[in-house]
Amino acid sequence: MEMLWFYIAVILAISDEVHTQIFWKLFFDFYVILAGLIQEILDSNIALWMVHEVMEAIFHFVLLSILFFSLEIGFLAALVHLIVDLYHEAAGLEMNQLQHRSLHFTVESLFFITLFGL
Repeated sequence: MEMLWFYIAVILAISDEVHTQIFWKLFFDFYVILAGLIQEILDSNIALWMVHEVMEAIFHFVLLSILFFSLEIGFLAALVHLIVDLYHEAAGLEMNQLQHRSLHFTVESLFFITLFGL
């Protein structure tokens, strides 16, 4: 079996950390203002959270599509990452940073192993 699944999962994990560093540390003030604007437009915390998760998925889509020269890989990586994020937030799972990253890496790895193993 190719190691592509592993590279995608690792790059997606790095992408998630890069997203955190860029938007929560470097552009924090802008991100808070943007969140306030979206909150005012949507008037719902759940909708705001969903928009945030979709914007994060778009970030991953763009980054992985560029790095792997594949829109399909970018789309699938962003989609599986979005689904894991939505699930663990909706289920109310309390996780520390290591558990959060481990959950993502495990599920995303299994997804791509299954995909490339067929």
